[in-house]
Amino acid sequence: MMIGRLIFQRRPLTSVRRYLYQCTPLAQSPPSPAVKPEPLSLGFSPFSTISFQRRNSSFNFNIPGAVDRCCFSSQAVADISTGGVVDVPLAQTGEGIAECELLKWFVREGDEVEEFQQLCEVQSDKATIEITSRYKGKVAQIFYVPGDIVKVGETLLKMVVQENQVPTMTSNNLAGISMRAEDSKMNKDSTGGGLSTPAVRNLAKQYGVSISEIQGSGKDGRVLKEDVLKYAVQKGIVKDASITTSSSVEEQFQGEESHPYLSAEAPGHYDDVKVPLRGFQRTMVKTMSMAAKVPHFHYVEEINCDSLVGLKTSFETNNTEPGVKYTFLPLLIKALSMALSKYPMINSCFNEESLEVVLKGSHNIGIAMATPYGLVVPNIKNVQSLSIFEITKELSRLQQLALDNKLSPVDISGGTISLSNIGAIGGKYGAPIINLPEVAIIAIGRIQKVPQFDDEGNVYPVSIMTVNIGADHRVLDGATVARFCNEWKQYIEKPELLMLHMK
Repeated sequence: MMIGRLIFQRRPLTSVRRYLYQCTPLAQSPPSPAVKPEPLSLGFSPFSTISFQRRNSSFNFNIPGAVDRCCFSSQAVADISTGGVVDVPLAQTGEGIAECELLKWFVREGDEVEEFQQLCEVQSDKATIEITSRYKGKVAQIFYVPGDIVKVGETLLKMVVQENQVPTMTSNNLAGISMRAEDSKMNKDSTGGGLSTPAVRNLAKQYGVSISEIQGSGKDGRVLKEDVLKYAVQKGIVKDASITTSSSVEEQFQGEESHPYLSAEAPGHYDDVKVPLRGFQRTMVKTMSMAAKVPHFHYVEEINCDSLVGLKTSFETNNTEPGVKYTFLPLLIKALSMALSKYPMINSCFNEESLEVVLKGSHNIGIAMATPYGLVVPNIKNVQSLSIFEITKELSRLQQLALDNKLSPVDISGGTISLSNIGAIGGKYGAPIINLPEVAIIAIGRIQKVPQFDDEGNVYPVSIMTVNIGADHRVLDGATVARFCNEWKQYIEKPELLMLHMK
C-alpha cells in the first residue's frame, strides 16, 4: 500500500485543496525485498489534467484543472527557502495597540546585527519600547524614518541571515509569501523602481514630490539628497539648492529634532508650521475627546496644610536615605488611599455598555506628569499596602522614567483614580477632566500663606491648599464626593489620624 500526498494551491491563495489517495496493487503478489523508492515523475499541463505516475508501480490518478503552484512533501507542508532574507515586522506591543511612532534607529543599512541587539525605538499610545533582533545577520533595507507612523505587522526592515535561521514556513504562510511578493512588485511599479534611503524618501515627501520622478545620480541610479533638492529648485519649490531641510539625513537617522519652529527664510518673514501630534499627545486627543462627553461634577475645597508642612519638615530633618527627597505629594497620596478605603465608590471604573460599576480592590493612584513628550499618567500600584517612604521612592522612579520617556505599559495601565499636581507649576486650582474609565480625578493647587481670622477676630497666617475634585456625575453624586473630600481633608489637616489608622 502506498500513500501519495499532494498540496495544490490556486489563486486566490486562501483556497487550498489537498488530495489523498490510497492505491491498491492490481494483482496480489508475494512481498518483494525492500527497494529504494525512485523519485516521482511529475507532468504539468496548465489548463488540462495533471498526471502523477510512479515508475514500476501500479497506481495512477489524474486531477483536472489549472494549477499555479505545486509542492510535494512527505510532511503536511513544505519548507520554503527564502534565500536568507527575512522581514522584521513591528510586533504587537500591547493590548489594543494598532500603530506606533518610530522614534529612532540604532542601526543603518549594511550594519551587522547580533541576536537580541537593539534595532529601533518606537512609541505607542501607552509606552516607549525598544525593538530587538531575533536574528544574527546584516541589515539589508530600512523602510521607515523617525517620525513615521508604523502599523502593527508592517515590515520595519529586511535582514540577510544565515540559511539555518530562516523560519520554516507552513501552509498558512504560503499565501502571505505570495501576497507580499505581489505587493512588493506593485510597490516597485508604483514608485518607478527609484532607489533611495528612507531619509531621502522622507525629504522628498517634505517637498511634496514623488521619488520616481527624480533622476538619481548615485550608484545604480540611487536618488540622493542633492538630487531631491535640485529637483525641488527646478520645480520652483525652493529658491536655492543650498537651503536644507530642518533636519539633516544624519539627524533623521538618529531621530533627533532640530528647531522646527525656526524659519529658513530671512529675519522678518514668519511662516506657519504644522506640528503633527505623536505619542502621548495623540493619546490625549483621544482620551480627552471621549471624556468631554461625560457629564462632570466639580467640588472645590480649601485644606489647611500647616500640620502637613510641619510633618514634611520633620521628614527632611530626619532623612537618612541619600537620594530620597521628601515632598508633600507622597503624604497626600497616602491620605487619599485612606479616604478611598471608606468610600470605595470613588475608586471605581464605569462600564457604559453593561451599566456596571467595578469597585477596584487596589488603590492604583495615577499621577499626571508633564514631560517633553507630552502628558502622561503613570500610577503607583497598591498604595493601600505601601508606606510613605515606599510611595516616595516609587514616585521618584516613575518621574525619572517619564522624563527619559522609558515608562512601560505596566507603569501606565491599571489606574483607578488620578491626581494632577498643577500647583507644582503654579495656579490655585484647576478644573480637571476625568481619565476614563476612572470616575474621579483631583487637581491640587499650590500651597500658599493667606491671612485668616480666628473666633476673636485676630488675623493669623495659614498655609492653604485648594483642591478641585472632578467626578463622573453618571456614577457619583455631589453628596458622596463632598463626604469623601471631608474624609481626605481630615487626614491632611490632622496627620496624627493618618498615623493612627494606617496599616
